[in-house]
Amino acid sequence: MAFVIAVAGKGGTGKTSISALTVKYLVEKKKKAVLAVDADSNSCLNEALGIDVHATIGHLREESLQTIRGGTERPGGMSMEQLFDYQVQQSVIEAKGFDLMVMGRPEGPGCYCAANNIIRKYTDRLSETYSYVVIDNEAGMEHLSRRTTHKVDLLLIISDPTVRGIKTAKRIADLVKELDLAVDKHMLIINRVTGGEGDELKKLAGSFGLEVAGVVPQDNNVFQSDLQGKAIVELPDDSPAVKTVYDILGRFV
Repeated sequence: MAFVIAVAGKGGTGKTSISALTVKYLVEKKKKAVLAVDADSNSCLNEALGIDVHATIGHLREESLQTIRGGTERPGGMSMEQLFDYQVQQSVIEAKGFDLMVMGRPEGPGCYCAANNIIRKYTDRLSETYSYVVIDNEAGMEHLSRRTTHKVDLLLIISDPTVRGIKTAKRIADLVKELDLAVDKHMLIINRVTGGEGDELKKLAGSFGLEVAGVVPQDNNVFQSDLQGKAIVELPDDSPAVKTVYDILGRFV
């Protein structure tokens, strides 16, 4: 089974950037098969990874429902489950050193529970063929309450350099315990730190019982990449954010 790394945190903390740098690290340093999973309905991990998306789980689900409602003939006499399984397998995007599966946004009204359940099912199934799986979760804590995140070896909780961010991280950690999720280890990363506030925030996190994996400095390279529409994975190796994230992962993965 794969070593599963999940990334969580409130919106605007840079969790997708951390997820992309985690994929970059695993591809470069571990040199084994990696599956990246964008479990956020507002999909943007592919942009951080520099690849295009041709299909999402949400879109495939809507297509399947339309097939059922319209009575459309299924190819080869396949059952609905067989057809959907085939479509999901085909939706996995192959890139250099890793593959990507994207939840996406269902086109119809309603919640994302069905798409989340599908993500869980196929993440479990596909993880048998990969050495590492990296899951970029939705912002906030709802995905945890829906148990999207499960069977995780390392949960990285991302916070911005604010007291509110640390408190949100604490609530996420508490929810993991409350729901008795199968998370082997969870750690906090404080992202986008510009000065000496990192030490104070580490103390605050410690007072909440949170283990701090590291403090990632504000990196102008990340800002420029975003401004120019470039992928995060194209950042140079001497970029402060890359060096810090690599150091963190080198100690815990």
